[in-house]
Amino acid sequence: MADFEYQDPEPELSENQKKEIAKWFLLNSPAGEIQYVAKDLRSVLMDEKVYNMAVSEAFPLYNKSYMICLEMPDRSGDVLVTSFGELDENEYLDPRTAQVATVDHVKQVCTEVRHAIDEELPSAYIEEFRCALDAEIIKYVGEAYPKGVCSVYCINGKDVEEPGSDFELAVVISASKHSPQNFCNGSWRSVWIIEFKDDQQVVEVRGTMQVGAHYFEEGNVQLDANHECRDSTILQSPEDCAISITNIILHHETEYMTSLEASYSNLPDTTFKELRRKLPVTRTLFPWHNSLQISLTRDITKELGIGK
Repeated sequence: MADFEYQDPEPELSENQKKEIAKWFLLNSPAGEIQYVAKDLRSVLMDEKVYNMAVSEAFPLYNKSYMICLEMPDRSGDVLVTSFGELDENEYLDPRTAQVATVDHVKQVCTEVRHAIDEELPSAYIEEFRCALDAEIIKYVGEAYPKGVCSVYCINGKDVEEPGSDFELAVVISASKHSPQNFCNGSWRSVWIIEFKDDQQVVEVRGTMQVGAHYFEEGNVQLDANHECRDSTILQSPEDCAISITNIILHHETEYMTSLEASYSNLPDTTFKELRRKLPVTRTLFPWHNSLQISLTRDITKELGIGK
């Protein structure tokens, strides 16, 4: 009889290991799909303790990463869940209405709202710049992103009372289109850090743009692209600064979207062609002569409502 070599079974994963694996899946959920992933994970884990630990850690990070927008319970406005407006674990400032919303991260809803106290708001001098920029960004987002939301935060130097000191603002733009019934979801996120340097009389602008899309009808195709850029303008009055900064943002975001369109227009002749079998199992050749009918750019633009 042949010798039988006994192998010990693989050790059971610890609760912490299970939690970290579940957390990874939650954090890597496409835009607008974390609730679906959480539901499936709950069924797979069959352990409420591990599930609750995973969602309590993952949802706040996910919500801030995708900068989700939630309606306040009294319908007085919306609040963006971002690290720039985070006052503590569950409270987020809406600078536009000077209110603080309490957020239930797992349910992704606002449960309470209160007026912000003076210490949570910038000085009157900084507020001039913030309000002027906010007004211009609202107009820009309304034209460029019909489903977009935005906010402007003071992230450094909020106690500055008069000219002579540096301060920083952050512009956040978030647009999403969730259409699971059509097997697709998409998101646009951009963050612009605005540094007002009084001694140099210059305003420096640093931007980060992210585009995500997920198509899952009879397949699973995801897009995740990002881009960073820098620019500057001269320090002027609040209103003139706001116009100049908004024009910079408009220029770079339009340029980036144009570059994405150019890249995706070449996909049929490059990436798609390499992914496709030369002769698929159906024995039907792919119609490369008419491949432009497959347009990711068109679908992404349609889903995000960009350029209308």
